[in-house]
Amino acid sequence: MYLLINIVLLLPVLALAQPTAPDSLPRGAFQRAGVRVGEIVQYELTYRHAPGLAVIFPDSAADFAPFEYVGRRYYATRTRQGRSLDRAVYRLRTFRLDSVQTLSLPVTLLRGRDTLLLATTPARVRLVRTVPPQTDVQAPPALRPNLQLLPVVDRFNYPYWLAGLALVLLVAGSLVLGFRRSLRRRYRRYRLRKNHAYFLAQYARHVERFTLSRSLTNMERAITLWKNYLSALEENNISSLTTREIVAHYQNDADVGLALRLADRVVYGNQFSEDETETDLAFVLLRTFAERQFQKIYGVS
Repeated sequence: MYLLINIVLLLPVLALAQPTAPDSLPRGAFQRAGVRVGEIVQYELTYRHAPGLAVIFPDSAADFAPFEYVGRRYYATRTRQGRSLDRAVYRLRTFRLDSVQTLSLPVTLLRGRDTLLLATTPARVRLVRTVPPQTDVQAPPALRPNLQLLPVVDRFNYPYWLAGLALVLLVAGSLVLGFRRSLRRRYRRYRLRKNHAYFLAQYARHVERFTLSRSLTNMERAITLWKNYLSALEENNISSLTTREIVAHYQNDADVGLALRLADRVVYGNQFSEDETETDLAFVLLRTFAERQFQKIYGVS
């Protein structure tokens, strides 16, 4: 009697200690019956369970042999009439040549500190062969030689071109470093010639306009152009100097003094001479002096 009473008292404790078994098992199935080598096939895994269970589906680290994992898509848990549905679709592919290939993925249940693996029934898929099997393995098919050359598209050889470009840049850099003074002098002489030719053309245009119109504006423009050109040529600022200061700057040059005095008399005194020789002489003297200064600086450069 004492033993019977103990057994009756221990039955509820044993029932609580024994983990409850799942009420259903997960199911896995391929969405197609056949698959080719390397072709992607979808494997659907579903599990219906009580809402209170913690369920973990396999991820990319699971063992999918003989298939290769490509991707997956999880769906949100749906609960209806006291039952929850978990669903996931895996994208797989195979390169095995077995006629029938199977896959079984386990689902993990979390119960406190314990875990329970629920295996699915193996799902099968048939391999679709695109090449008929050889009936006679000992007699391979006869090979027909073909020695005809096929055209090959030319490709741009980047390494050699880059190496050649680096060599050209290195040689050019060496030449620039070695002859930089000579190159700088040549470039300066080129700019001097170009600026002098532009000055002569613009100066002649202003003189011609003054000769035709006898307008003081054209004469002032010619004098201003002459001052600006000498300022740029000699790298000074004589354009802001007065006539007396310009003459003193050029050591009382007779041509400069005479030409600027004649120009001032016409521009500021409005004293036109009936004889155009004086204004023409002023223009000629200024142009001659500019050419003389150019030859002096150009020869030094």
